Amino acid sequence: MASQRILSALEKIAPIALGEMDAVKLMNRIDTKYVTTEEVLEKFLLLAADNNYRALEIEGKKCCGYDSLYYDTPEQIMYLDHHNKRGFRKKIRVRTYLESGISFLEIKRKNNHGRTKKKRVECNPDRPFEGDHTDFVQKVSGYSVPTLSPACYTRFERITLVSPTMTERLTIDLTLRFDNVRSGLSSNMGSGVIIELKQEGHVQTLTKELLKSLRIKPMRISKYAIGTAVTDPGIKRNNFLVRIRKIEKIIKTKIS
Repeated sequence: MASQRILSALEKIAPIALGEMDAVKLMNRIDTKYVTTEEVLEKFLLLAADNNYRALEIEGKKCCGYDSLYYDTPEQIMYLDHHNKRGFRKKIRVRTYLESGISFLEIKRKNNHGRTKKKRVECNPDRPFEGDHTDFVQKVSGYSVPTLSPACYTRFERITLVSPTMTERLTIDLTLRFDNVRSGLSSNMGSGVIIELKQEGHVQTLTKELLKSLRIKPMRISKYAIGTAVTDPGIKRNNFLVRIRKIEKIIKTKIS
């Protein structure tokens, strides 16, 4: 659970309702990710409050629980595409918003220009591929549902901020935990935090300036890829080892 210091800093940021977020859905976007700690995040949240950012509030909460179950092939092709630095990559997951209980079957596609496109449909998390969802997966991802099975859970709490200009969105994931369905092993990131800046293009913004002022640097990271790498002893991971060590240096603890 997020620390009281984080929750107190978050209370200083004005709320924004879910319905107001439609203007910044950014389903076709450029993502820039950062890794930091809860200690530094507290400072960033205070800066965000001073600069008129707003925080998504649902059911009176600005820090909400998320569960994501990623699906992959038996050979874990989607994981290996990321590991092998393939430009065009896809991920298939079922994401559940714990406060509302709503789940979505989501497909993310990233091209070799760094642009991410996401499509999703509401689903039953216990039967995500029922009905026409099978056709949805085949059409959008190119994967056949019978070749897919649960691979790894990522579980975390998320803070969502919107810039004062309503042109960019930040998701801030903390209390990160990984549960591998296939190996049965689990891991967590301790006080580590993953920030993701979502915007229409590569432009310098107030958000980037605030992050830079706190020495929070961009880093390419996938929660599914890192979670799988640290919870599956038999998986190919050599291309991720340097990144994992870099994350551990930032958060000052092993991902375990």
